[in-house]
Amino acid sequence: MPRPGEIFDPVARALDRVGDRWTLVLIRHLLGGPKGFSELRIRTGIAPRVLSARLRQLVEEGLVEAVADGSRSLYAVTGRGRTLEPIIAAIARWWVRHAMEDHVADVGPFTSTSAQSILESLPFLLRDEVARDADVTFEIRLSGAGGGVWTVRIARGSCSVSRGFADAADVRYTAEARTWCAVALGFLDAREAVKRGLLTKDGGRDALDHYFHQIPHPAAAERSGPERKRRGP
Repeated sequence: MPRPGEIFDPVARALDRVGDRWTLVLIRHLLGGPKGFSELRIRTGIAPRVLSARLRQLVEEGLVEAVADGSRSLYAVTGRGRTLEPIIAAIARWWVRHAMEDHVADVGPFTSTSAQSILESLPFLLRDEVARDADVTFEIRLSGAGGGVWTVRIARGSCSVSRGFADAADVRYTAEARTWCAVALGFLDAREAVKRGLLTKDGGRDALDHYFHQIPHPAAAERSGPERKRRGP
């Protein structure tokens, strides 16, 4: 019987390099731009000692590099690390399409999720068949703890999310960050939020949730039945 290392298996060899639990998670966050140690901790929840070891390993493998930002030291993905982007996107889309419903039928584990983490996950939740011919820009303005302003751009089947105001938004949403999270996680119906004055929408008729797979939630499923074309306002 041959040893595993004696068998030519590209999948096994690739997982030897990037199969650690945190490798692709850290690369995924760094693809959005350089980040400091503390910010990576907040975004991932990784214990300090583990995070330090993983970052050191990624630097040694040439996937991540330390960069200076004034007096701060940040971590940035290298060109080699960026080649993992299609793999990361494929894993995320697989989970959305084939495993998300089983894993988050009860979204209780995500009740403390920040608006930022939801918004930055949108590219992985995009419904390709709906967004294929889309050309729309959303601006999300959130107040309170975890708030901020984000621009969500959907064009030709791809989605990008960036911090800051949109140059020319087609649709603008305004809400408290906590309300936004409740809507995104299915605890609060978007139409009900608008009716109660918790969420406002200005601009065109396009609805943000029309373009993305929705996080399953039993209460929402009972309320809406089969998936509707446009669930939100």
